[in-house]
Amino acid sequence: MSTEQRVALITGSSSGIGAAVARRFAADGLRVVVNSARSVAAGKQLAAELPDAVYVQADVSDPDQAEALVRAAVDAYGRLDVLVNCAGTTEFIPHDDLAAASPEVWRRLYDVNVIGVWQTIVAAVPHLKASGAGAVVTISSQAGVRPGGSSIPYSVSKAAVNHMTRLLAKTLGPDGIRVNAVAPGMIDTPWFEGVEGIEDSMREVASALPLRRVGRPDDIAGAVADLAHSAYITGEVLLVDGGGHLL
Repeated sequence: MSTEQRVALITGSSSGIGAAVARRFAADGLRVVVNSARSVAAGKQLAAELPDAVYVQADVSDPDQAEALVRAAVDAYGRLDVLVNCAGTTEFIPHDDLAAASPEVWRRLYDVNVIGVWQTIVAAVPHLKASGAGAVVTISSQAGVRPGGSSIPYSVSKAAVNHMTRLLAKTLGPDGIRVNAVAPGMIDTPWFEGVEGIEDSMREVASALPLRRVGRPDDIAGAVADLAHSAYITGEVLLVDGGGHLL
């Protein structure tokens, strides 16, 4: 299959980081499958803008839909080489408000951020193995590495993804599948629209970072592409945070 054009499925790719990843892979010559759970019009529009791309609506937190998403990608192009798990969700809860971080919040975030990632990878593994050089890249967060983030349930879900990445890299390496993650710091995306005080927070973060700016979706897309294309890197959780981990 190596002589054919490679195919990338990017979950949660109708906007923000996921859309930037889709555009980057298309520019790199891959055929792209765009996905979202709800933003259908935006997903279809992005797919229409990219060469030889398709859009598939699916909610990765639902096991049947996650499996159907992978199947649709393979049905469209006959193969799958790269899976990028970008679909995610959060709840903005102060860390000291323990009561607000209810079991319902934990379950909702874990269903998408952890279980959704897991079941999409499981569905993709046979096809990534058949590729001969399959790659998985999951969008994690700096909050999964350091004690911060939009809420404690969100941060813990990303820490789980980081360890899942390492476990799967060890498990799937003999099958020729590399598994890595990118852990962004603060990135200026639609994720933060409507969040009270976010502009002040971004200015404060930018002034403290060694690179003196918050990140852009393209910054993360470049890191994702590097990990997807690097044949001898697996089990890494790559911090892309403008030097925030140095503080």
